[in-house]
Amino acid sequence: MSSLFLTLNPPQRKHYFFLAVVAAVIMTIIMNVIGKPLITAAAPAGIVSFEMAGTSSQAQIILDSWDARAKLFAAFSLGFDYLYMLAYATAISLGCLLTALAIQELSWPFGSLGAPIALGMWLAGAFDAGENLALSFILLGGAAAEIWPAIARSCALVKFSLIFIGLIYVFYGLAAGVMRRRAR
Repeated sequence: MSSLFLTLNPPQRKHYFFLAVVAAVIMTIIMNVIGKPLITAAAPAGIVSFEMAGTSSQAQIILDSWDARAKLFAAFSLGFDYLYMLAYATAISLGCLLTALAIQELSWPFGSLGAPIALGMWLAGAFDAGENLALSFILLGGAAAEIWPAIARSCALVKFSLIFIGLIYVFYGLAAGVMRRRAR
């Protein structure tokens, strides 16, 4: 997908970046609203606590802390997350490509990392999808199988790491953008 973005000229990338950021922000707000009923003493971070459970016993403790309504919210959250991953992957991917342009213009280091990190956002989305699949199996009664919580946690750790790298790179690009404007 990031190779598709490479074919766009910089003004088009900025336009699509803005749209993707708006979509991602709106979806983040929706995910936070959906996630409120999932916050319990056993799951203080809501769905993220479930993602990071890691063991069947911890996943079961979280499931037991959720009533039937909360489990419906969890199921909806997992389904909605498939749309959300498209929005955040697009936004961060385009942000990485725009960052690469900004830092290359200033001859700053790491300009060549934009495209690989942008591709990493799609890999983050793939790990997010794998995580959601594992969490769905747990939610549908598979918490007893130790493999699903471990898969969900592993996928979540990779996803969050890749997203963190992408966001750090985009913030690096924001600093480059500010410096570029000051230089003009």
